[in-house]
Amino acid sequence: MFSIDHLGIAVKSLAQATQFYRGLGLEVLDEEIVPQEKVRVAMVPVGESRIELLEPTSEDSTIAKFLAKRGEGLHHVALHVDNLEATVERLKKNGTRLISEDIKIGAGGHLYVFVHPSSAGGVLLELVQDEPLGVG
Repeated sequence: MFSIDHLGIAVKSLAQATQFYRGLGLEVLDEEIVPQEKVRVAMVPVGESRIELLEPTSEDSTIAKFLAKRGEGLHHVALHVDNLEATVERLKKNGTRLISEDIKIGAGGHLYVFVHPSSAGGVLLELVQDEPLGVG
């Protein structure tokens, strides 16, 4: 079953962005650093989905490059899947282009992989699975 897991928004300042969302009356969860992506993130629950605020921790991170080229804004859409490994295998069989075929562990222990925008209608699409049992 698929659902929208979160919308990833690239920001220059996590402090300013979280202040804005708190000002709306939303809860902002604890910040977390995802070292392999060189980002600091904060999740903002909104209904059954979330907004993921992404601030680069390094000038050579993907988010820093995105900010330099496009400025702040929507970076990616993330869909929740029940079985990421099976979904990735199905996509590879169908010729879908992935950013990396390696399933990684991200914020909150979630497993993830990115689908290249060229295969997803110009949108960077992240596929996310909850932390597997026995991990964490």
